[in-house]
Amino acid sequence: MSDERIPRDQLPEGDRPRMDLRSGAETPVDPEDLVLAEGKDLTEANVAAARKRLEEEGPKAVERVVP
Repeated sequence: MSDERIPRDQLPEGDRPRMDLRSGAETPVDPEDLVLAEGKDLTEANVAAARKRLEEEGPKAVERVVP
């Protein structure tokens, strides 16, 4: 097995990385989104906790749940 990398434009079409995929951390996330991503119910307590995490951690809060 070689460690050489093949340039992206030389890869077959089906093997090229999809550039339209994203983690979600580069766009704004509502506390409700974070609660749902964690698989929790949308209760006032869960939304408040998510809001606090987003304020304290920013995008890292989302990346921990949805890498």
